[in-house]
Amino acid sequence: MSTDSAPRPLGVRATATGGELRVWSANATAMELCLYDEKDANWLVSAVPMVRDDDDVWTAESPALVAGARYSVRASGPKGPTHHFDPTLDLIDPYARGLARTNAGEWRSYVQDDAFDWEGVTKPGIPMDHTVLYEAHVKGLSKLNPDVPEELRGTYAGLGDPATIRYLKDLGITSVELLPIHQSVSEQRLIKQGLTNYWGYNTLNFFTPHAEYATKEAQTGGTGAVLREVKTMVKNLHAAGIEVILDVVYNHTAEEGPTGPTTSLRGIDNESYYRQNSQGHYIDVTGCGNTVDFAIPAAQQLVLDSLRYWANEVQVDGFRFDLAVTLGRDENVEFDARHPLLAAIVEDPALAGVKMIAEPWDVGMGGWQVGRFPAGWSEWNDGYRDRMRDFWLTDIGAARANGLAPNGIGSLARRLAGSAHVFPQNRGPMASVNFITAHDGFTMADLTAYYTKHNLGNGERNRDGTGNNHSFNHGIEGPTDDATILAARCKAIRNLMGTLVLSAGIPMITAGDEFGRSQRGNNNAYCHDSELTWLSWQREDWQRDLQEVSTLLLRLRRENPALRPVRFGRFGETVPSATQMDWYNKEGLSMSEDDWDSPAERTLQYLAASTPEFEDFNRILLIVHGLEDAITVTLPEHEGVTGYTLLWDSSLTTKPVGEHVPGSELTVAGTSMQLFRAH
Repeated sequence: MSTDSAPRPLGVRATATGGELRVWSANATAMELCLYDEKDANWLVSAVPMVRDDDDVWTAESPALVAGARYSVRASGPKGPTHHFDPTLDLIDPYARGLARTNAGEWRSYVQDDAFDWEGVTKPGIPMDHTVLYEAHVKGLSKLNPDVPEELRGTYAGLGDPATIRYLKDLGITSVELLPIHQSVSEQRLIKQGLTNYWGYNTLNFFTPHAEYATKEAQTGGTGAVLREVKTMVKNLHAAGIEVILDVVYNHTAEEGPTGPTTSLRGIDNESYYRQNSQGHYIDVTGCGNTVDFAIPAAQQLVLDSLRYWANEVQVDGFRFDLAVTLGRDENVEFDARHPLLAAIVEDPALAGVKMIAEPWDVGMGGWQVGRFPAGWSEWNDGYRDRMRDFWLTDIGAARANGLAPNGIGSLARRLAGSAHVFPQNRGPMASVNFITAHDGFTMADLTAYYTKHNLGNGERNRDGTGNNHSFNHGIEGPTDDATILAARCKAIRNLMGTLVLSAGIPMITAGDEFGRSQRGNNNAYCHDSELTWLSWQREDWQRDLQEVSTLLLRLRRENPALRPVRFGRFGETVPSATQMDWYNKEGLSMSEDDWDSPAERTLQYLAASTPEFEDFNRILLIVHGLEDAITVTLPEHEGVTGYTLLWDSSLTTKPVGEHVPGSELTVAGTSMQLFRAH
């Protein structure tokens, strides 16, 4: 409970005589708290008038406002194009921590029972340089796993089950990044088509867990049962040393466009919460029908309070912000890197130590802002994604067709070393979340098997999803029995995964890429809640081989701090936790300008030495060869290096062995990578 000197929080709080509800609205002229029967959420028991204070906060108290109580808000206000008041509508409290449906399909807020025993389990606190993100869907991850009890599959409990945790630990990831688990609904358009928003990027409420991801037992278990299952999932993952990152969608809500459903913010204060012009036309920079206006302090506070709740009450370890540029747009709808909300998210003492990851774009004017977020933020690096796909896929396809690849190796090298040309010195490599794939777009296996998208099943005549895939099908579109093509595709996946895991920055693996999961060429599978999007646990031999490679690569990353610099190095200085980088061509000589830029010279040797701060000294050599013909490489001679131990070769499906001395020659297979420990 708040002290008298601190501002009382919004939403419901317990009082000595029951409970108090506080709701912000600058434009409402009247508001009431509606309380419903415990057994019949359609039966209105009482309506309590709410009183407005000088801060535009409306308050009501009731002895019935206790755990389990179902309630709604009704608001009256002025008419006009920017308003949407309707005193007959039952609205969701924006701060509701629990939601229930009526038989008629309406929503009721309910007072949450948030009691929980964490049994001393605390957050793992994984350092940024050790972090490996694993983007997954709560349902899709365990839905088909035969080792998870049937009644738990596809649920929070299934994700927290020992079988799932054992798989994640054996793979070697540190942090599960979950697609949205805030309560969401499907868009009206999808409902009419008989489809569903499987990904969940259509949030109804920012404090309530999505009930459908809970077990049937929890869904029918009364007040607090779903939340307890979520917390148990987090606790179990934490006990195993695995972090939980939530993908959060604050940029828009499920109320869609101006004619969409009115469930909460629109009915409470449409003019304040949503960006619009004086005629009431929404200014949509999200592509989802509406945009929350973060120029107003109340919207900023809503986000901060939601983050504090999940980070402290539910103990999650970090957040990935969908279309984060929207959160940094000012009163002129222009992005401001110094926006008070962006600053507060990383400076709030209540959020200290919480990982903050931006999707640094939206669809509005000036929407691409990669590298421009404040210190304390990490960002999805789409430039990394595109360059790595090009190097291993589209460049190879072009070289086959034209005899020469269109790009040299320089752009790959910059990304491999941490994208210092994108992120400023004070932010370092940890600002870059490196990824080859994500939930939207092709899977890693499909990048190697499809040239064009195959989205007919989405009901939009294949118009949805990007056509700019940076993919290469290796000669045949889709499935094939051609052994040569299959082998080339598998090696391409190994190259992509190897580049991702061995690059400076924070790697993010999309669930299933570690074993070659396919979505049959669908690059926008948001509306498929089926085996197309769930992880299969039946693996073919080639998939088991890929999974072993992924596990090996993650272990090598852990064991070699030279691959994980925290800071960018500075010429002529010794920077703790940076990496000293030396670059050599195939002859073992320092790279020339032609070596960097020539499409005919797509080979480099990357010698990286750690600058110890918390771990022992380490030095690695990574060879990257981006042409299909094998070449001979002369290993570099470098002061202090007496030999090289081969740790991994992407051209092989088995673990390599071999000791080599500086100056010796080595045959490198076409389109392959080799990792050595230098000693």
